[in-house]
Amino acid sequence: MLSVYEGFFSGGARIVHSDVVLGLWEGGQHHRVLSIHGEVHREATRQRMEDDACYRALTGADVGVSSLGRTFGIGGTDPAVFSGPELADTARATADADVILSLKEQPLALLRQGGLPRRPVVVCLHRSDPENQGRALDDLKAAIADGTVAAAVCCAESTRAAYEAAGVPSALLHVIPNGVDLIRFRPDPARRLAVRASLDIPADAPVIVFAARYDGMKNVPLFLAAARAWLGSVPDGHVLMCGAGMTAANPGLTADIAEAFDGRDRSRLRLLGVRHDMETVYAGADVVSLTSAWGEAAPLCLIEGMMCGAVPVATDVGDSAAIVAGHGILTPPDPAAIAAAWTEAVAGRDACAPALAASRERFSRSRMIASYAALIDRVYAGAGRRTLSDPL
Repeated sequence: MLSVYEGFFSGGARIVHSDVVLGLWEGGQHHRVLSIHGEVHREATRQRMEDDACYRALTGADVGVSSLGRTFGIGGTDPAVFSGPELADTARATADADVILSLKEQPLALLRQGGLPRRPVVVCLHRSDPENQGRALDDLKAAIADGTVAAAVCCAESTRAAYEAAGVPSALLHVIPNGVDLIRFRPDPARRLAVRASLDIPADAPVIVFAARYDGMKNVPLFLAAARAWLGSVPDGHVLMCGAGMTAANPGLTADIAEAFDGRDRSRLRLLGVRHDMETVYAGADVVSLTSAWGEAAPLCLIEGMMCGAVPVATDVGDSAAIVAGHGILTPPDPAAIAAAWTEAVAGRDACAPALAASRERFSRSRMIASYAALIDRVYAGAGRRTLSDPL
């Protein structure tokens, strides 16, 4: 198996896919990863492949990871044009693969290049706005038309519906909802106390966490407007912002904060940037919030936060309504409504705990990986081979 990434950078899709690769590797499949970019500049953050948590997790498990060495975000490299050496590296990486997994549709421009070994490709889709990603949808349709794509994994029902509406044949679309490691993501009183102590937050203070990269789809100004309203009415409340670009070094974010707070006290708004211990951050929170305006499918932050005991509060984007149903609160994109929902969620956190505990199996990593393995085996068998689960 070979997985092809556009690059290693902070985001839920890369976290989920890397976890799938690790799970399949643990189950006996042989996997390698090829990344088109070795360094990515986005969300006001320089992100080197070697510094990425997913890269370290993969290589730490002896999954081979290589890169074509490109840099994204600097210069004007055409994403559809590849040099001879780049194609030679790709040919070597794909030659031994029986099935290729494409993390989202962006790598398809590479995988469709002439002269590369022909292998069935399973493209893994993680958004609900296929027409809002530049040329990616055209590349996907072309890869389907020429037989490159054998199947597509949709991480949410909203993803399946959106791609079907965009013209992707429904027979190719298979929904495998996101799952998380339930051993890692769980309520943990010790972690809760530890992260609060490290941030000088009292043990009984209400805490909201926002885990997202700094991107327009996340609607950061809406979140900040809600934070200003909530902090103004909850004198002991704290708000934590995590993710790529969520630091004072990001001029876009600092401008957003200045506009939202307009001179008001913002000392209880904490910018934590990229964290590699989100299970601890979520355990220390009472609410995990999402204010996205478009593009979401099955937001990983909601699932991870819920499994750690935080009540989810989200706008109605992608599959957020289905994820939150019975566990949290869905809100309109209105700051006052969101702030009121946070207060309601904090007050009802203990009452939500049984429902969150009962939903753990639904959001399990084991269920997700087993579904990926079954689909890959069907694609492999359809290409005229035994299943990857068969003994050699």
